[in-house]
Amino acid sequence: MKTNKYVEDLRSKSVAELNEELVAAKKELFNLRFQNATNQLDNTSRIKEVRRNIARIQTVISSKND
Repeated sequence: MKTNKYVEDLRSKSVAELNEELVAAKKELFNLRFQNATNQLDNTSRIKEVRRNIARIQTVISSKND
């Protein structure tokens, strides 16, 4: 599956790289929400996908900190 590969890629990164990716994903989510509010967003399912990716990144970060 695609998500399994994504999670494996996340686990291979360092915490600093994960934090950078988390910031980038949050910026992307902000931009998607802004586009949605102004009716410029075509693919609304992308918001859900980015939210789940943020959760995945946060989960991997917390597991590395334990």
